[in-house]
Amino acid sequence: MRYCSQCGSGVTLTVPEGDNMPRHVCAECGTIHYQNPKIVVGCIPEWGDQLLLCKRAIEPRYGLWTLPAGFMENGETVQQGAARETLEEAQAQVEVGALYALFNLPHINQVYMLFRARLPAPEYGPGAESLETQLMSESEIPWDEIAFPVIHESLQLYFRDRATGRFPLRTGSIRRLEGQARRYEVLIEDNAA
Repeated sequence: MRYCSQCGSGVTLTVPEGDNMPRHVCAECGTIHYQNPKIVVGCIPEWGDQLLLCKRAIEPRYGLWTLPAGFMENGETVQQGAARETLEEAQAQVEVGALYALFNLPHINQVYMLFRARLPAPEYGPGAESLETQLMSESEIPWDEIAFPVIHESLQLYFRDRATGRFPLRTGSIRRLEGQARRYEVLIEDNAA
């Protein structure tokens, strides 16, 4: 960040009085510009024993499969955001249920929140950010073509939990391994007890 979004003056990176982290601070108007993690919200849309997945039409990970999810917008709840993202990416109306997975992704400053959701009807199609949408059973999931580690891990946990009929809230962290572009460490908290 080089310029203040309030007054247009230059900013400096400094630790403001009373704070303990470096922030971009405007010397002219005094605005402190906080940069905080982004919240990503999405759904695990269920239709019988199938889930609705989307093939990405945008980068990153163009052409790979994911669950409908995206950045939360101001003025909406996490449930509203998850339903909106499902409508935008998969042209599907859903009934948003319980929060199922909450993952920290500190290497990209994101927090993922995925909700179980029910499709009232098998009506869906690709939105502007999707090449294709498809209902898939567990055996049809293209595991080697899943776009993001957080989605891969969430799907694996979901199918494991579905086999037991219990869906505890799953929480954890996914961190990129130092110097490894596509290698991650997954730390899951055991909430299943």
